[in-house]
Amino acid sequence: MTSRITKVTWAEASARRYGRQLLHLPARSGTSVAAVASTLLAVHAQVLSAAELSLALRLGGATRQDVRSALWEDRSLVKTYGPRGTIHLLAADELPFWTAALTAVPGGTSPNPAVRMTAEQEEQVVAAVGDALDGRRLTIDELSEEVVARTGPWAGDLVMEAFQGKWPRWRQVMHRTGQSGALCFAPNRGRKATYTRPPHFDPLPADEALATLVRHYLRAYGPATPQHFAKWAAAPRGWAAALFSSLAASGGIEEVDFEGTPAWVVAGDRDFPTEPVRGVRLLPYFDAYAVAAQPRERMFPGAAYQRALAGGQAGNFPVLLVDGVVAGVWHQRRQGKRTTVTVEPLGRLTAAQERELGEQVERVGEILEAVPQLVVGKVTAGAHA
Repeated sequence: MTSRITKVTWAEASARRYGRQLLHLPARSGTSVAAVASTLLAVHAQVLSAAELSLALRLGGATRQDVRSALWEDRSLVKTYGPRGTIHLLAADELPFWTAALTAVPGGTSPNPAVRMTAEQEEQVVAAVGDALDGRRLTIDELSEEVVARTGPWAGDLVMEAFQGKWPRWRQVMHRTGQSGALCFAPNRGRKATYTRPPHFDPLPADEALATLVRHYLRAYGPATPQHFAKWAAAPRGWAAALFSSLAASGGIEEVDFEGTPAWVVAGDRDFPTEPVRGVRLLPYFDAYAVAAQPRERMFPGAAYQRALAGGQAGNFPVLLVDGVVAGVWHQRRQGKRTTVTVEPLGRLTAAQERELGEQVERVGEILEAVPQLVVGKVTAGAHA
């Protein structure tokens, strides 16, 4: 007998994602910064101040110093190359599944034969980086010298187009060194970034790690399709479809009807809230909730699709959420101990929503350790400004 497929509406999915990802825990909850990062799966940290906001906004009383302490002092967070080869904050105790899963995701190759490296050369670079950084903190120039010394002159060939010149060949797989667990960020040396090696650990078997990653992803962002996962992971669609099919066959995930479209959740994870989302929140650049919630046209309804996305890409603007969906953009500009928070709603706010917005701005100031001033008006800063 065929089991009945659960039907899920956008409102139900939105309410569950909101409840799981935009948790606002009290100051004395005992939840760690790293635990919040795990709940979000990964925290985009190309702009570290945005990652600090993403995490601290979900922990009552937390400030950017709590995030920095987790990152640089107790090392419960790791800043490294994560999904899509971009910089993320990950829970350190989850590196065994992250490294195995990320290195199992098929990646593309350089279209330029003059730049391309062989699989053997890539393995040599990863090993060289790990050896060079073991117990040390090096700048990129110091690391480059070590890599070339351990591999050969070919690794230092200046063949990669860069911002003001060319980078050495080995740097095309720098993201892979982070994803492999050979490299992570260390505290800056002055204005220069430095790198070190995370504590040694044993990666999970690839199949187990990929299954763990998909389950984490679906708990945070589901229901979702293989195509949604492929976009999030920068993976081939066919590969993602085969992975989901394999996990479904083993009973790890199950199909639901997401507004008429087949989608997936973790097996048995079929409880969805009946009450719709209510409230006002401010989210920074590349916050996980805004970036990963699909379908995107429902997350960015109406005018928000044009105003708050950059060519269809989410994350380039900090966003105002009203009742769980994007309803505006915002920008903050700090001057000394004060910060001006400009919010541009795309519709009229009620008096209650205006009060909530004021509270959110106060919370942003608290996290940034600055005195905030709210200005409601046009945001003139461009994407990712």
